[in-house]
Amino acid sequence: MGKTNNAPQAPDPYVTANAQTQSNKDTAIAQTNLNAIDQVTPTGSLKYTQIGTNPDGTPKLQATTSLTGTAQQLFDTGQQTSQILANLGKDQAGKLSGLLAAPIDLSNSATEARLMELGRARLDPALEQRRTAEITRLSNQGIKEGSSAFDRAIQRVNQGENDAYNQLVLTGRNQAVSEAIAQRNQPINEVIGLTSGTQLQTPGFTNTPQSNVSGTDTAGIAQAGYANNYNAWLQQQNQQQQLLGGLFGLGSAAIMASDARLKRDIRRISTLVNGLGWYAFKYLWSAVEQTGVLAQEVMRIKPEAVVMHPSGYAMVDYDLAMRF
Repeated sequence: MGKTNNAPQAPDPYVTANAQTQSNKDTAIAQTNLNAIDQVTPTGSLKYTQIGTNPDGTPKLQATTSLTGTAQQLFDTGQQTSQILANLGKDQAGKLSGLLAAPIDLSNSATEARLMELGRARLDPALEQRRTAEITRLSNQGIKEGSSAFDRAIQRVNQGENDAYNQLVLTGRNQAVSEAIAQRNQPINEVIGLTSGTQLQTPGFTNTPQSNVSGTDTAGIAQAGYANNYNAWLQQQNQQQQLLGGLFGLGSAAIMASDARLKRDIRRISTLVNGLGWYAFKYLWSAVEQTGVLAQEVMRIKPEAVVMHPSGYAMVDYDLAMRF
C-alpha cells in the first residue's frame, strides 16, 4: 500500500471568472444577432447594421428606419404643418404679455346697474302682481289696511321683493364674471391649441420575436468537475483509512503502527532516557492528536523493536522499544 495521493487542485477563480465572462459575451452576441431581424412594412423598413465595436470588443449595432416615397411625403408635410402651427403659437404668445398685464375688471357698479335695468323689466310686473294678490286676499279675510295684521303681511311681501332683487344681482353677477374670464382665457387657449397639436405618428413595426440562448455555466462546470474529483479523492482516502485502521488496529496492543509515512503534523515534544524521541502526531486517517515514537528512528537505535507489516509499513513493539 503506497502513500496517499494529494487532494485535487481547485480551479483558479480568476481563470474561471474570465472564461465565464467570455462565455456570457459570446451568448449575448449570439442573442443579438438572432433578434436583429430586418423588417419591411407597406410604409417603410427597419434594418440593422454594425457600425463598429464597443470598448469591450462586442459589436455595436444601429437600427435605421426608412419610409416609402408616399409615407415620406406625408411625414414631411406633417412636420411642415407642425412648424407652421408652432410659429403661429409663438406669434400669439407674444400678444399675451399685454393682455395678461391688465387685470380683469370685476367691479360691481356698472354690472349691477345693467342687471337691474334688464331684470326689472320682467321682475317688476311679477312682483306687482304678487303684491296685488296679497292685498286682495287680506281684504277678503276682513283685514283692513292700516291694521297690524295688514302691516305684517305687507312687510313680508316687501321682504320677498327685496330677496328677489338680491337674487337677481347675485346670479347675474356670477354669469357676468364667468363671461369676462372666458373672454380673457380665449386667446390663451388658442395659443395652447396651436402649440400642442396632434403629434405626428411614425410608422410602427412588428415587435421582433426574442430568441434566448442560455449562457454556458463555465464556472459551474469547473466547480462541478472539481467537486467530482475531490469527492473521488476523499472516497479513496476514506477507503485507505478504513483499510489501514483495520490492519493496524488488530494484534497486540503493544505493537503499534509507527511508520512516519502514516503520520502527519509530526513534532518532537521530548526525548526518552534511551535516546528515542517522543513525538506528537496525527494518523492520516484521524483528526485526533496522539503521541509515540517514529519507526524509522527506532530502527536506527533499537532495530529489534521494529516489525514490518505485510503492507510494507513499519510497526514498533513498544515493550522492546522502551527498555533501556
